[in-house]
Amino acid sequence: MRLLIVFCHPSPDSYGAAVLARAQDTLAAAGHDLRLRDLYAEGFDPVMPRAAWERYVTDPDANIAEVQDHVDDLRWAEGLIMIYPTWYYGPPAVLKGWLDRVWLPGVTFELAEAKGAIARGTLRNIRRFVGITTSGSPWWWLRLIGDPGRSLWTRGLRPIFHPGCRFTWCQLYAINHSTDRDRAAFLSRVDRALKRL
Repeated sequence: MRLLIVFCHPSPDSYGAAVLARAQDTLAAAGHDLRLRDLYAEGFDPVMPRAAWERYVTDPDANIAEVQDHVDDLRWAEGLIMIYPTWYYGPPAVLKGWLDRVWLPGVTFELAEAKGAIARGTLRNIRRFVGITTSGSPWWWLRLIGDPGRSLWTRGLRPIFHPGCRFTWCQLYAINHSTDRDRAAFLSRVDRALKRL
């Protein structure tokens, strides 16, 4: 399977980087065709310039051209694997900016045609989605507040993907109080989940 891994963490020595390394090893051993986007390492600019905002609807092709290599990766992929820490109930600003600047009209969706309608998804090539994240909050608190980080991908963006897209979610909760054993167990969980792709 053609898999695009998007990694977002500022430190190459982080636990997140260890998760990425395990994911790459597992997926490569299974024979998948991988592409990696390490947003911090490549210095991705998450800020949408004013000019890009002004032409967002009227000239999306100009915005697409500015991030064409990222768009090409999205269109190439059959599966998408997101690896990042959850900060303030959502993805880091760099990853959110990547969504803003790359997931454009004509790339992942077409604008809604009427008031009250929703956008029509066009990223139909994505048939598998895996979210892998860590968070400081315990699981019960995130469930209590509606699990906004997970809901972004598994509910909010679900209509963008193929109608039969299968989702897998792996989250290490309360990472600030996790033990070496907790973190090792999570790596094993990630390994098992990715072997099932």
